[in-house]
Amino acid sequence: MSSSDTTDADAAPFVVRDPVTDAADPEAEALARLRRLSYYLDSAIPIPGTNLRIGLDPILGLLPVAGDLPAAAVSAYIVAEAAALGAPRETVARMVGNLAVDAVVGSIPLVGDVFDAAWKANRRNVRLFEARRADPSGAERDGRVLAVAGVLLFCLVVALGAAVALASWWLLSQVV
Repeated sequence: MSSSDTTDADAAPFVVRDPVTDAADPEAEALARLRRLSYYLDSAIPIPGTNLRIGLDPILGLLPVAGDLPAAAVSAYIVAEAAALGAPRETVARMVGNLAVDAVVGSIPLVGDVFDAAWKANRRNVRLFEARRADPSGAERDGRVLAVAGVLLFCLVVALGAAVALASWWLLSQVV
């Protein structure tokens, strides 16, 4: 196929147009870009013989440190773009929480890669952003989710501290 066989439509980037004014809609283009990124990171590759799909995130995660960092950076871009497009503060915080869970658990060798394949933080974040665009009142629910997560995290830290204190006390009683 020579260059004369291509059309302008083949060479032009994907542009979302407003059906009424026929003008480019930058928000729709940005949302389409976020959907594509989340697809490539979380679902681009089908696993033969199953209905499961994985993306580049768990594959890159197989490379220690060097793989997790670029995937986390692109994931952070998705959250930053959603914030720039006007996602409510509570929703952005929830998206950052999804990203933090993905980054922390995903950094565990092998187990984290399996978790990345199942958790799909980028798809979660894009769906969350789309839901808030459709229903902004859902931001209150995001705030409640964050509050519950904060309380659970606090309880986990207290329980972990108590477990360490009890283990230390037991060890000291064994020595003496």
